[in-house]
Amino acid sequence: MSYLEFDKVQLINLEYSLNKEILRSNRAGSYASTTLVGCNTRKYHGLLICPMEHLDGDRHVLLSTLDETIVEHGSEFNLGIHKYEGDNYYPKGHKYMRDFQAEPVPKFKFRVGNVILTKERLLVEKEQQILIRYTIEEADRHTRLRFRPFLAFRNIHQLSKSNMHANTKVGFIVNGIKSKLYDGYPFLNMQFSKRIEFIASPDWYYNIEYLEELNRGYDYKEDLFVPGYFEMPVKKGEVIIFSASTVEIDNPETLNRKFTTELSKRIPRNNFRNCLINAAQQFIVRKDKKTEIIAGFHWFGTWGRDTFISLPGLTLSIGDVKTCKEVLDTMTLKLKNGLFPNMGANDSPAFNSVDAPLWYFWAVQQYARVVRSYSSIWKSYGKSMKSILEAYRDGTAFNIKMEENGLIYAGESGKALTWMDAVVNGKPVTPRIGYPVEINALWYNAVLFTLELAKRVKDEVFISQWQHLPDIIKSSFINTFWDPAKGHLADVADTEKKDWSIRPNQVIATSLEYTPIDNQIKLAVLKTVEKCLLTPRGLRTLAPTDENYIGIYQGNQEKRDKAYHQGTVWPWLLEHFSEGYLNIHKASGVAFIKKLIDGFEPVMFEHGIGTISEIYDGDPPHHPKGAISQAWSVAALLRMIEKTESIKINE
Repeated sequence: MSYLEFDKVQLINLEYSLNKEILRSNRAGSYASTTLVGCNTRKYHGLLICPMEHLDGDRHVLLSTLDETIVEHGSEFNLGIHKYEGDNYYPKGHKYMRDFQAEPVPKFKFRVGNVILTKERLLVEKEQQILIRYTIEEADRHTRLRFRPFLAFRNIHQLSKSNMHANTKVGFIVNGIKSKLYDGYPFLNMQFSKRIEFIASPDWYYNIEYLEELNRGYDYKEDLFVPGYFEMPVKKGEVIIFSASTVEIDNPETLNRKFTTELSKRIPRNNFRNCLINAAQQFIVRKDKKTEIIAGFHWFGTWGRDTFISLPGLTLSIGDVKTCKEVLDTMTLKLKNGLFPNMGANDSPAFNSVDAPLWYFWAVQQYARVVRSYSSIWKSYGKSMKSILEAYRDGTAFNIKMEENGLIYAGESGKALTWMDAVVNGKPVTPRIGYPVEINALWYNAVLFTLELAKRVKDEVFISQWQHLPDIIKSSFINTFWDPAKGHLADVADTEKKDWSIRPNQVIATSLEYTPIDNQIKLAVLKTVEKCLLTPRGLRTLAPTDENYIGIYQGNQEKRDKAYHQGTVWPWLLEHFSEGYLNIHKASGVAFIKKLIDGFEPVMFEHGIGTISEIYDGDPPHHPKGAISQAWSVAALLRMIEKTESIKINE
């Protein structure tokens, strides 16, 4: 029995199965995603979704889906499923599903009369190609298979509509066809491992609906183009491979061997930990000698902040030191005026993150503790680290600057520079202009870590310029953020007022290697966070007793953005709560943290199968929301596992 498995009763219940999504990505930046029964519920779903750097730098849906039809004794049984207006699902191929297994790759089993068919899907590791392996487990001699491809050729954030500009012609290639609906796109080459007949029958399928987009308040109806269908006779025991690729295959008969080779590379998702390791690797993209991290699926790209926060967990925690360095090297080249691009295309990045550069120090710090080659680290990253510190000290964009008290002030009207970055109608939902607590904790850690490296390599000039600063920062931090009577740190402060809202940002001060607070303050902060913010799925972004608390993340974009950091739960923060907790309680705290980790195992069967979601509702039962797979969520769990195991070994 597979670890990630769903039976017929679960699958035919659409209320259940449509809320479970599967995702596969590859190192070339492509992904495939749909629901357990193959009914696309998002515009982000599809069988082959590829990056198109030459178009807009974003990903594009080429092949939306492939409907299979079993033809037995002249009767047709369509295994596909699409949603149309109202509660109309057609065809209803899910009723033929008998089993779904997600390990090692998504595997669907269908039964129609005397025919038993399984299909397995995988993305080729370093190519823009999806392979689907069909195995005919049972069939009689009158069985035929029909395949109908649904084409989109559009950006993942848009929807396709029927039009007169689409090129509906196809070209014939070995065992298949090629199609390119619009100029600028590559051909989509659809080929089989055996000879097959293609019947041209071009048509648009109108008003296919995506339920998740409807619920999110977006346009949700799409027209998809079907150029015709493939058909072939099949027999019991036969194995057929379908390939959809941006590159034409000269000899499709090799597809079976290629599928087997690719399958052998997969990490089996046969337990909780292996699911996390498998999920971690799905965020890594290698192209053009660059190695980057996708922040989340489906709609996130490479974000600077998310990259540095998630990097140690995605790589070092699973022993992948090489990839960690590759990402650090790639990101270091993007540094400009002391800032890293936080989001946006490569030709027009947004440098609107005050914390991304400070998390860079933290990521290098974690890397340094593993490799322990401090002279090489200084050689690779010392120049960039010093340039960031100087930019923050002297002042850079968005009014980011060090004040005379040694603390970092940041922000200007209409901008949200910290990770709490939701903006509605031009106004930040959580305005944090001034001294944000985690920014200054990270600043203190950055200065001391850089001084540590400088002392190891005897950079006397840097030491003389900066060694006086940590004491100033520490004193100012305590005076600015700590109130013994309240028992927690202020979230943000300026010269006139302080925001004493109970938020999770303060917990980062408890987790850092170099921190301006002592153990007594750490303990008080952790107690407050545990009492007011801790849930089984992460930390709330605001205490439920606060008048601004919003416990359910739902509605249109504006409503969701207002809830995003006003009570919504984020798993990534658990890593820093756990780190702080174990810093204080050592081995005696392991059982408590392990209980939090183990509580995530049921999540493997919920939103994104085998991975961790971006966010969860603040109110119980903490339903999963947002992106179905988030880099820093997965990374947090892997770091927590690593930390608890290291304490067991060392103590």
